[in-house]
Formats: sequence, C-alpha cells, structure tokens
Amino acid sequence: HDSSIDPVGPCIGMRGSRVQAVVGELQGEKIDIIQWSPDEAAFIVNALAPAEVSKVVMDQDAHRIEVVVPDDQLSLAIGRRGQNVRLASQLSGWDIDIFTEAEESERRNEEFRARSALFVEALDVDDVIAHLLVTEGFSKVEEVAFVQIEDLTDIEGFDEDVARELQARAQTYLETRDAEFDARRRELGVEDDLIEIEGITNELMVALGDAGVKSRDDLGDLAGDELLEIAPQGTMTLDAANQIIMAARAHWFADEDAAAGDGDAASEEDGGDAPQAS
Repeated sequence: HDSSIDPVGPCIGMRGSRVQAVVGELQGEKIDIIQWSPDEAAFIVNALAPAEVSKVVMDQDAHRIEVVVPDDQLSLAIGRRGQNVRLASQLSGWDIDIFTEAEESERRNEEFRARSALFVEALDVDDVIAHLLVTEGFSKVEEVAFVQIEDLTDIEGFDEDVARELQARAQTYLETRDAEFDARRRELGVEDDLIEIEGITNELMVALGDAGVKSRDDLGDLAGDELLEIAPQGTMTLDAANQIIMAARAHWFADEDAAAGDGDAASEEDGGDAPQAS
C-alpha cells in the first residue's frame, strides 16, 4: 500500500475518460467518486468534498458527528435539498450535523455562558472561578463533586482547601437537588423501584412522572425515541434509552418463564397421578 498514490485520479481517468464511459453506460447517471478511509471522520470529510471542512467533533455514544465549515461553504456542504449531507450520512452510517464557523462559535459561547451560570448558582462562587472550571472542561456539578481532588488542584489558583470546599458545595447541592426531585416524583406517583434500573436518575423520574410514566410497565411500553424525547435534553443517548427500556421489560420475561415453569410442573404432577393399566 502506497499512501502517496491518489486512488481517485485513476478511477476518473485522463480528462474523465474512465468515469465518463461508466456514465454513458448508465445513460447519464451522475457518479461521485469518494476516497474511502478507515478513519471515519476523514471518510465523512471526503464524502462532503469539494466543500471545505474546518473541524469535526464526533460523539461516539450518540453515533453523531458535528461538521464545521466556513460560512461560504455551507450550501456546498449540504447540497441541493440536502443531498450531499444525506449521502455522506448514508455512506458512513453516522448522523451528521453541519454548522458554519459563526454558528459553532456562537453555540460554544452560549454553552460557556450556561455552564458558568450553573456553577455560579450551584457552587455559590464568583464568575472567575466558574469560568476557570468551564475552561478546564467541567460541564456538570457531578463532575466537580466526584472527580479526583488532583483534577481540581491542578487548576491554576486552586489549592487543596479551595478544591475540597468546591467539592463539598457540589455534593451539598446535589443532595438538596435530589431530595427535591424525590419529593416531586412521589407527588407524581412514580413507583420507587424505577430508580433500581441502571441509568434512571431522580431527575429522569420526575420527567417520566410529568409524562405519565409511573411504573416499569409504563416505561416498558415506550419506544427508545419516545424515552429520548421525555428525558431532559442532552442527558441521554438513543442506545442508553433502549437499554433502560429493555431493563424495564425484564420482569415481563421473568414472569413468562415462571408461568411456563408452573405449567410444566402441573402437567408432570397430573401425569404422575394417572392410574396405571393392569
């Protein structure tokens, strides 16, 4: 394998002769030649050519990729009626969102402001400390509460006392918030045993209660995309939603197995009591 060789050129041929021959055989059908790559991000970039791509951000859990392009490349990347991005999605198997550099910058700024405001409220700190936490990659109160203490003391200006105080405040905030969520879900009549399902949080139980989902059976009746719509935004992937629903349905299969076992036992018992012919 020689990486210096361009495989696309030989497929096109001199002045497009090879690809034009195929186009002729297909009665003028349009053909796009895309260089394959084992790197999924690189393959998607190739599939969106000739549009220029500034940056890609991959979310492995959601199987979604964000593609950032220069402002003047948006129409080219999307294509007429979305055909370019749709083709790239079909070829790669990934969901693709395309943003301009301006849109991506504004979105990042909004995320920064929202996360900073969260830390100011939850940790009762000033903007400087909140901005430092966000800049260092913290996005949730849970992360501050439960990371290794060294992850906080490594931040410039944070000594061990500051780090431990931040963790204590974060944990207190979470305990108070969870108690409020628990009280609310009780008011809504959501059953206690839902919390035993992996991936179910007190916040999600409140959202389920608001949607009228109050038991394992109610949860098991949902489809994955329905649960995804109910869950607080950005807290769950479709795969996680499907796993939660399957866990909620597990007792259905256990009940069926138990019923089948009881039926087999009863049949054997009846057979054992039958009179024997002499």
